[in-house]
Amino acid sequence: MKLCRIGNIGNEKPALIDNENNYRDLSSVIDDLNPETLNFDTIEKIKNTEISALPKLDSKLRIGACVSKPAKFIGIGLNFKDHAEEQNLPIPKEPIIFSKFTSCITGPNDPIIVPKGSNHTDWEVELGFVIGKKAINVSVENALDHVLGFFLVNDVSERNFQKNKGLTWDKGKGFDTFGPIGPYIVTTDELPDFQKLNMFLDVDGKRMQTGNTEKMIFDVKTLVSYMSSCMSLHPGDICCTGTPPGVGENMSPPHFLKGGEEVILGIDKLGQQKHQVLPYKG
Repeated sequence: MKLCRIGNIGNEKPALIDNENNYRDLSSVIDDLNPETLNFDTIEKIKNTEISALPKLDSKLRIGACVSKPAKFIGIGLNFKDHAEEQNLPIPKEPIIFSKFTSCITGPNDPIIVPKGSNHTDWEVELGFVIGKKAINVSVENALDHVLGFFLVNDVSERNFQKNKGLTWDKGKGFDTFGPIGPYIVTTDELPDFQKLNMFLDVDGKRMQTGNTEKMIFDVKTLVSYMSSCMSLHPGDICCTGTPPGVGENMSPPHFLKGGEEVILGIDKLGQQKHQVLPYKG
């Protein structure tokens, strides 16, 4: 099942993408894709709905963020061995957890705005997932029972704020427009190979990142179990799971987004994002 949100900012409608790639309006079934509805009861409710009877939405409408108003947006750092190696950093022995402020969330084709004074805005293609069942101290073996589905994330990052302005990464991860998610959620039952998905990111037509989710140091079930030992996870909480090598800060010379670029990224079976990068204008 592919679930998305369609419409102008603030007026998105929940939708399902059917087998013929039509966008079907789910407004008569659920209010939105948010912490109140992103659970397994909702999935069963949708499965029991006559999809062909639902109204079609205009495919030319804006695609919004695939999750609305999550309580948490958790990030995982240095979760690809080759990404840690390109930074000459040791392989983490435990997952590195940080937060992205939920105000950074945007749609998959919305612009990325370079922050005021930024000279180090960078890109990161990542696999994201959304929780569908409350998780506290869950085992690795049972962790996937709590994952509702997967989606594409660009974990946009300002490296100077991330690394040179205090001890935490959060300040460089949460600027407005730094959390594009979507275009859609694919439910876990329809994506059994989520740990074997190719991923890529291009800037102005040049391939910058190439990777595969099988190269994660800590896989999804391990991350869910670990995070649930540090905090309770609730339906609608989202997580991005780390990026492969090829980020701008590790190029020689470093390559950062200034404004005027086009960024395209994708993961197998999870669609693509396309962003115009805009300079800060106040």
